[in-house]
Amino acid sequence: MLIEAFKGILIPFLGTALGSSCVLFMKNKLNALLQRSLTGFAAGVMVAASIWSLLVPAIERSEFMGQWAFVPAAAGFWIGVLFLLLLDHTIPHLHMNSSKAEGPKSSFRKTTMLVLAVTLHNLPEGMAVGVVYAGWMSKDAGITAMGALALSLGIAIQNFPEGAIISMPLRAEGIPKRKAFFYGVFSGVVEPVGAVLTIMMAGYVVPLLPYLLSFAAGAMVYVVVEELIPEMSEGEHSNVGTVLFALGFTVMMALDVALG
Repeated sequence: MLIEAFKGILIPFLGTALGSSCVLFMKNKLNALLQRSLTGFAAGVMVAASIWSLLVPAIERSEFMGQWAFVPAAAGFWIGVLFLLLLDHTIPHLHMNSSKAEGPKSSFRKTTMLVLAVTLHNLPEGMAVGVVYAGWMSKDAGITAMGALALSLGIAIQNFPEGAIISMPLRAEGIPKRKAFFYGVFSGVVEPVGAVLTIMMAGYVVPLLPYLLSFAAGAMVYVVVEELIPEMSEGEHSNVGTVLFALGFTVMMALDVALG
């Protein structure tokens, strides 16, 4: 069971690595329309995962509370939102296509802050995978192996374009291909690390599962609304990002229902 969980938490990281490898084979610059499309798709996957893989199981886990079963999910969701808001204000980072850094003033290079921005929103994804696998390993949380795998696969799918979106612009900034690839891969390391740490605390995680599942959902939705939706909607042909958002949402929804 432990080996299966370890394999499962590596799947999203593999998605990031494969996406980052695009910089080794493609042109130096990622087409703006393609970038918006990939961002929209990733956002759709994250929203669907937040609902079907995290919020719905959180509410189902609290069914014994009757009409108040939504309380743990709502509380955890808001804690996740506020946690990411806190990180947003305490960690210097730079969003894609932005010239002004966010967070405290820093002497970090632009490259470093771009990687920090992606790493920042990879954190809740890693926690989400860790929480789900910790619930599965407990055997009494109502989470199946296929349900946990569905979340891992869904996040890996959205991590592929994410890896390309971080490594390709770095190459356009003049960073060598191999170094841009390394930065893209490094931005995804936080996911398996966060997942492993969460699983190691399984004894504490399982009793708080409804709160932790919804915490991850809140953090992921914060990233989507604060970062991905603005990026997919800027410039001309913004409706392409919206259509790909719907496609990503549908893919993740189907994946979770079919495998879960």
